[in-house]
Amino acid sequence: MKKIGWLVSVLCVYFSLSGSVIAAGHIPPDVTLAEIQTFTYRVLDEHTSVDPQVVEDTSGGEIVRDLFEGLMNQDADGNLVPGVATGYEVNDDNTVYTFTLRDNARWSNGDPVTAHDFAYAWRRAADPELASPYQWFVELMSLENAGSVIKGEMPLDALGVRAVDDLTFEVTLSAPLPYFPQMTTHATTFPAPQAVIEKHGKDWTKPEHIVSNGAYILTEHLPAERSVRERNEMYWDNENTIIDKTVALVINDENVALTRFLAGELDRTEVPSGQFPRLKKEHPDEAISFPRLCNYYYTFNLSDSGPEAFKDVRVRRALALAVDRKIITENILAGGQTQAYTFTPAAVAGFTPPQTDMAKLTQAERDSMAKALLAEAGYGADNPLSFEMVYNTSEAHKKIAVAMSQMWKQKLGVKTTLANMEWKVFLENRGNQNFELARGAWCGDYNEASTFLDLLDSESGYNDGKFSSENIDTLLEKAKLSNNAADLYTQAETIIATQMPVIPVYHYAGVYMMGADVGNWPVGNVEQNWYSKNLYKIAR
Repeated sequence: MKKIGWLVSVLCVYFSLSGSVIAAGHIPPDVTLAEIQTFTYRVLDEHTSVDPQVVEDTSGGEIVRDLFEGLMNQDADGNLVPGVATGYEVNDDNTVYTFTLRDNARWSNGDPVTAHDFAYAWRRAADPELASPYQWFVELMSLENAGSVIKGEMPLDALGVRAVDDLTFEVTLSAPLPYFPQMTTHATTFPAPQAVIEKHGKDWTKPEHIVSNGAYILTEHLPAERSVRERNEMYWDNENTIIDKTVALVINDENVALTRFLAGELDRTEVPSGQFPRLKKEHPDEAISFPRLCNYYYTFNLSDSGPEAFKDVRVRRALALAVDRKIITENILAGGQTQAYTFTPAAVAGFTPPQTDMAKLTQAERDSMAKALLAEAGYGADNPLSFEMVYNTSEAHKKIAVAMSQMWKQKLGVKTTLANMEWKVFLENRGNQNFELARGAWCGDYNEASTFLDLLDSESGYNDGKFSSENIDTLLEKAKLSNNAADLYTQAETIIATQMPVIPVYHYAGVYMMGADVGNWPVGNVEQNWYSKNLYKIAR
């Protein structure tokens, strides 16, 4: 058995045996800790769930990473570090990974965390009865028999996972997957307490019932208002955790959130669109911007329920060409976001975006081409193109939607109707193809181009526009077996740029107001997989 996980295993020994060293390195020697260690931050919407196998949004994922711990975690730069697993080994053909679990991991009720908890959770994620919105991720991981289990053609125990013993978790893949260990930092793969779930059913995640194995426990949840997690005394590394309480406040209005931040009520909030330059000048120590592993786009409904006009690639290309991304990134957002002419962000490790034809043109040339394409498709003053575009409620999303609709109206005579929806309603409508043109955004589940491109695979659970390309499906399948998939990803991006099933608008930056007394925020982690246990508050 090859020791590809050997470096991680060696580091694990150092980490598990030298907690005090980590704690000392975690906090600079000249820092005095605040007496009250509470971190309070703003979220736009109510999270979808705190069930690891059900959660599907970024804000929910942030909470779940505090409540539960998977096999591996990430450090401040996005590198893999030990979680419940102290390391792993992989066989010679890279299809069997064997994780060794630490013997002092505990659930918040004191029960030991075992390999059986991981086997149960991974099978649960694939269970057709649960119908997890992230079920497709199980298949994406190339777990043996995943497709058949998800379809109900094989029993759950046929999935390629098993508990060899309490502290040994074995994973069998249907094909080698070079980035598989990175995928174990995703919430879908976190362990689940079977007895608690079976006892309480869907109510198991309520504060009075939930049992978790992360650094925190859920102590309060008022839907659409706030969620509170507090230190889990049973957590194996509790002695090196500094933050005692983390509070997520739902504040739909970003300007209200900014006011509350400036009043000292919040430790972190997003910068309202267009205000970063001013805030950076006025609050240089608190206004921050850094690259994020996220994209922002609009997706066409190409299913049978979608507009006939969008079936014409000339219409899709015309609309994409006429969007002046520079106005959106520099005038509306102005926070370090970059114009997007590919679906996959440049921040992805090992990925260099291809120079698409659209990116090479001036905006004037794009506008001219857009007019010609739309005319070729039969739309003009006598037959104007019209459709509805939807987005989830947010002032920033509204500004972008208004700007895009005005660009299309002024340049192409297109008539658009704008509609905003509350987050969960929006997700349901988009997932059921009950839309014409819908906002989309994706933050990578792991740092590899496939986490974005797989959204446009014909079988993806998040291919809400139902775009289907046999060529892209083939390229992505080949990429899973390749040790150098960069060229395959470039080919896929070229097809996307030609077929335009989505309109890439911009690639994210983390644009925050962050309290100067917040220590160790991981600005170097482009996935922004942050953990409250790694933060601390500095005495003012």
